[in-house]
Amino acid sequence: MEELKRISPEKTSYLAWLAKIELTEEEKKLFTEQLNRILEFFREIDKIDTSNVPPTYHVLPISNVFREDEPEPPLPQEEALKNAPRKKDGFFIAPKIV
Repeated sequence: MEELKRISPEKTSYLAWLAKIELTEEEKKLFTEQLNRILEFFREIDKIDTSNVPPTYHVLPISNVFREDEPEPPLPQEEALKNAPRKKDGFFIAPKIV
């Protein structure tokens, strides 16, 4: 049987460094144990026979949830601008970006 790969405390330290977080020695030990338990769960999932399960990209049988694109009359300018905090001559006024 293949030897199970485990996360070492050094690898946990490296992951913490990548995440830019500081860990105490106690936290490193705790997180190393937790990460290894997570890997054990994945190993259990890997044992499941999925050969008769069709590949899917979504768990629900959804084909297209969008409505048909049907042209409609445009929103009147007054309606579009009615909640604008600043407007002038039928346009939105936005802050200048330099």
